[in-house]
Order: sequence, then C-alpha cells, then structure tokens
Amino acid sequence: MELADKLRILTESAKYDVACTSSGTDRVCPSDGIGSACSSGLCHAFAGDGRCISLLKILMSNACCYDCAYCVNRVSNDVPRATLTPDEIADITINFYRRNYIEGLFLSSGVIGNPDNTMQLMIKTVELLRYKYKFYGYVHAKAIPGAKEHLIERMGMLVDRMSSNIELPSSESLRLLAPDKSKKDVLAPMRYISGKLKEKTKGFASSGQSTQMIIGATPESDLQIISLAEGLYSGYGLRRVFYSAYVAVADNSNLPAVGTSPPLLREHRLYQADWLMRYYGFKSYEILDKDRPYFNEYLDPKCNWAVNHPEFFPVDVNRADYERLLRVPGIGVKSARRILTARRYGRLDADALRRLGVVMKRAKYFIEGGMGISAADRPSAAAAALSAIGRAESAVQLSMFDVLPALGQTAPIEV
Repeated sequence: MELADKLRILTESAKYDVACTSSGTDRVCPSDGIGSACSSGLCHAFAGDGRCISLLKILMSNACCYDCAYCVNRVSNDVPRATLTPDEIADITINFYRRNYIEGLFLSSGVIGNPDNTMQLMIKTVELLRYKYKFYGYVHAKAIPGAKEHLIERMGMLVDRMSSNIELPSSESLRLLAPDKSKKDVLAPMRYISGKLKEKTKGFASSGQSTQMIIGATPESDLQIISLAEGLYSGYGLRRVFYSAYVAVADNSNLPAVGTSPPLLREHRLYQADWLMRYYGFKSYEILDKDRPYFNEYLDPKCNWAVNHPEFFPVDVNRADYERLLRVPGIGVKSARRILTARRYGRLDADALRRLGVVMKRAKYFIEGGMGISAADRPSAAAAALSAIGRAESAVQLSMFDVLPALGQTAPIEV
C-alpha cells in the first residue's frame, strides 16, 4: 500500500478522537533544533470534519485487536486497514512541519497485538522526532489502557500532553460495549500520570493530561456525565474533559441506529457546563440535580440556573464580589474582572457595562437598575428574553409560555 493511501486511512480513522488541544506548555528549542511549543497554543488549521486544529492527527494503526462496539476501528468491522512504522510517521511529521502544514503531532493508535507493544511503537516514533530530527514542537500522545507503568513514564518524558480516554461514562456501559477493556485498565494510566504530575516530575507531560467521553451512545444522564467529569477534575487533576457526540457507525442493538443524528446540542451543553465548573465556581449538583438530570434544550446551563434561582438576584454590580458577578448571565470571566477594576473609579451604568463586554440583553434581568421590573416578574421575563436559541430546526423566537414548561414549570416561577 502506498504511503499516501495509508495516511488517508489513518487520518480518517483518527477524526473521532477530539481530545487534542495543545495549549498550556512551553518547550524551548535549542539552536540545533526545529519547532517550538508555547503556552498560548498553536496556529489554527481546520480538519475535514470542521474542528479547528494545527496538528497532524493520526493513528499509528487502525488494525485494532479490540472489539469495542462503538468504534469504527473495531476488529469485527470490515474497513480498510493500515499501519505506519515509527520511521514513516516521524518522516511525515517533519516534512509536513517544514512545509508549514502543521505545528505538531497528535498520535494515537488501535491496539496492535497488545497494549505494551503498541506503546513501545509509539514511544519509538516520538523518540525519532525528538532525538533524530531534534523536533521540539508540540506532541500529544495517547496512553494505551493496560500498558505497563514504565512505558507510560517513558512516553510522558517525551511528550507535552498525554491522554487516556475513559470513553464511556459508566462501568456498566464499558462492560456492555467494550468487553476487552475494564474500568481498572482505563483509569490506571490516568492515575499514574496524575501522580507524576503531582510530584512535579521535571519534563513529564508539562501540558498535563486530558480524556474523552463519548456522549449519546449509552443511556447515562447529563447529571451522571458532569458529575463524573467533576470527579475526574478533582481526583486526577485533568486539564480537560472532552465530550464527543456519538456518530452512529455500528449496527448494534445496544447503540443508536445507524443514521441517527449525533447529539450535537447535548455535546454543546456539556461543554458549557464544563466551563462553568472549571472557571465559574459551579458544582455539578448546582447545574443539574436528580429532579432535573438533563440539560434544558432552550437555555444554556448558566441561564437555566439563574432563572431557577431568583432568590440570588438582583446583583449589584457596583458592590458584588467576583464570585457573585460570575453567576450573572451575560457576565463572563473577563467582564467580571473588568468590572472589579472599573468600579474603583466610579459607579457603572448600563452603557459602561456594555463597554466592559457585558451582554446586557441577558444581564439586564439579573442586575440592579437593569429593567426595573418587579421581583415577581423577573424570572418569567428572563425566561422569555433568554429563549432565543429555540429549536435549531424551527428558528422561531419562543415565548415564555414555550420555555417555562421546558423548565419544569406550569406557571411563572415563584420568588
């Protein structure tokens, strides 16, 4: 098989893995090396599936010996197979870099024979880049579940970021759909990487680790998913949890039928909730609870929380602390910091808030001096104003009478 054909097959096979951001690392290039990686991230490019990347995103092999039902590369699936050698991947990466096609490499692989063999081949690839070609650009590599710890450590000393995909949100789903994997094998490399990072081992995966969950292939609720993500952030110190809307590629009674649309809105809501937990001080139980375990289709998680917690509002932007400001729809991390700085020099009115980046069409319902509406009317007015997203297919502005039932209300919310 020609090298170009292998490259086409293996880049196509890698597109379902979204856990490949590249910010948060600084690698200094010596005078005799090429490439660099910086904490501000890499230059942008666009993959065939629309994701913004600047990495050569590739599998070493899609000839996997595992039979995960949700995976297009499962051993029982009849698809074209290809395997690249370490020398071929290193040569492709360097040639693409010199042509300014890419800024770095995202390397993963199907399991070639067994996890240890796969990790050894991936390690050899990165060693060629670092030592033979003196490439100091960004490299993100996957830790293969089940591989020995000393191989995980060797890889960690070579790359900027590592990831070990948790794949499915529960042990039961993993047992049902990925019989060759176990929760222990999936979490073991994540735990080991976390330990090395906590020890601040010099040169080990300076950009930390990430993971990916497939969304919509199994019946777990949104609450279960964000609670798991919260636990991964606190327990393993992950930089990112990525959520990938399941693309139905397998004819299996335990999975959505082939042709089912990926749950893209749900994926979007998960990223919004993830952002709230990482940067806005929200806990998973605040965003969703056992009575409402799924995201609102019409409101983003922050607006949904605000509408359902009228006792928290209105907020005085001229006196509230940073954490309280972050709870106001329309006020983000940057605008909250700007407010804290600007109000030292005088009171802020609506025009000043707009200039600071506050989205007043949202914030005006939740701040003092905004709309001037009564407390009793505030939640229903906010629900009406914040419902513009509507259903993607209808593109119709919704009224509060449409939104309140979606919030679980049959009447305007009581204060």
